[in-house]
Amino acid sequence: RRAMAALLERRPDLDAVFAASDVTAAGARHALRDAGRRIPDDVALVGYDDSVIARHMDPPLTSVRQPIEEMGRAMIDLLLAEVADRRPSVSRELGRRQMVLATELVGRASS
Repeated sequence: RRAMAALLERRPDLDAVFAASDVTAAGARHALRDAGRRIPDDVALVGYDDSVIARHMDPPLTSVRQPIEEMGRAMIDLLLAEVADRRPSVSRELGRRQMVLATELVGRASS
């Protein structure tokens, strides 16, 4: 909430906010309303996680949904592969593994 208020002081003309989480977006919404800004008329607001709070905000929050189940399955597969490789870790190349999974934008009334 304080961060949003500070941002509004620096950028009073802003017309969109993408928050790192739905909870952060809820705090931003309070600060925007305190400043007299209307969502989505004056400022579009988007969160991240598509949590329960997103559906129950006023207006309902547009949010990015992560594939949580797919993320869990991928992590289990990686862990099982590590367990199956019984060589000592010092003899294995322990490079970073990277996987990109698709997200989904869930459009609601805040944007």
